[in-house]
Amino acid sequence: MRRILYILLVASAFCSCNPRLTAPQLTQRKEYIFGAEFSHDSIALGNKWWQMFGDTTLNTLVERAIEQNKNIKIAASRIEEARNNLVVTRSTYLPSLSATISAEGKYESAPNAIAQSYQILPQASWEIPLFGSLRHATEGAKAQIEYQVWECRGVQLSLEAEVATTYFTLLQYRQELNIAKRSSELRRDMVELVDSLYHYGYASGVHLEQARSLLYTAEADIPLYEKAIAQTLLSLATLTSDSPEALINVGETNNRIQTSDYNPYDINIGVPSDILHRRPDVMAAYYTMQQSAANAGLARSARLPSITLSLYGGTTPDHISRLFSSKAWVADALASITQPIYNFGGLRRRELAAREAYKQSMLAYEQSYIEALNDVESALVAITSSRKELLRYAGLVKSYRNIAVMTYALYRNGLSDYLDVIDAERSLYTSQMQFENLIAQQYINYINLCKALGGAPDSWSDFCANK
Repeated sequence: MRRILYILLVASAFCSCNPRLTAPQLTQRKEYIFGAEFSHDSIALGNKWWQMFGDTTLNTLVERAIEQNKNIKIAASRIEEARNNLVVTRSTYLPSLSATISAEGKYESAPNAIAQSYQILPQASWEIPLFGSLRHATEGAKAQIEYQVWECRGVQLSLEAEVATTYFTLLQYRQELNIAKRSSELRRDMVELVDSLYHYGYASGVHLEQARSLLYTAEADIPLYEKAIAQTLLSLATLTSDSPEALINVGETNNRIQTSDYNPYDINIGVPSDILHRRPDVMAAYYTMQQSAANAGLARSARLPSITLSLYGGTTPDHISRLFSSKAWVADALASITQPIYNFGGLRRRELAAREAYKQSMLAYEQSYIEALNDVESALVAITSSRKELLRYAGLVKSYRNIAVMTYALYRNGLSDYLDVIDAERSLYTSQMQFENLIAQQYINYINLCKALGGAPDSWSDFCANK
């Protein structure tokens, strides 16, 4: 017995010499480089961040996607799988109980009889987790649950952002389709005017063909935008798991923000360290690192002694009538210690491999934080620069519209060449399309910022909650 205790003490000392795993090195910033124009109070995106746009149609689409999207349901199922695996992991290190019931009859010719034997033998066994194997296995299983929870939240956040982005892209295409239709109507009127002037000799055939070419250009754009709208509706239907027919009229009556206001959303961006506990991808990387640390601990424990206790007892009579006779009862107990000695370096290499896996997960965690910071900075830059660009483009569109009106009036009175009309009309058309693109992109910039900040944790669905 003393030898056994001595072996256990030596093994415990050996275990205590286990070198600690390296902690991640995160370079913390006090504030965002490009966040001077934003509030640095604690991040507050509201219960459901997409509601800040004030669009009831968007709210309905996002909530429907959260409820119906299949990828979220798959992610939620993985959480339940991980929770069940935690119970399986714990049960591996707890005592197990089983029972064997058997009956045998064998004919013997000499006594001309049938030899009978019966067994009812309950058995219990337990491999005692002395050196942290249960703790490491439990920590690894719990880390896997947390990882799946944050993966589910990441799927939901990506889905919310994708639905919002697709919705505003759809609105952009609808606006551009309206511009193309209005331009084609105005250009058709111009063709009729030039045709009338040509009939009376006040315009040349070149002018007439030029007017027609402008009309054809606008009319050619109409089916392109109709196609873009149809494809975007299909994408939206896929995200919400709806039929395209149910979404055919989405966004047709939407009123966009006023062109005089391009900074309607005051978002508190907090400080860079906030996203460590909000970003699903960063948190998933963190729990992957925790699971790798637990695996390294398990690999270390596999090199240390293990103690197994076995106990069985029951009845083994030679006739069924003596099944519960006191003379038929038997019992046995066994305790064994197993110490790996030499297996050609397999256990040691397995531990080294587990430690390298931890190192990789630690570096991946550090990299995820760097990428998260870059995402926020990029969104801040995009919002700030787009705001300035939109203000200038608003003035540009207004100027081109005035030029087009005045040039058209001058041409009707014979005071301007038709080339000036063509140039003004093309410039106005192009600037209007670009302006709509910039407006939609500014919405998307705000979406990207909310996503980069980690969304609103209070909006996570019940099946993504860590219970």
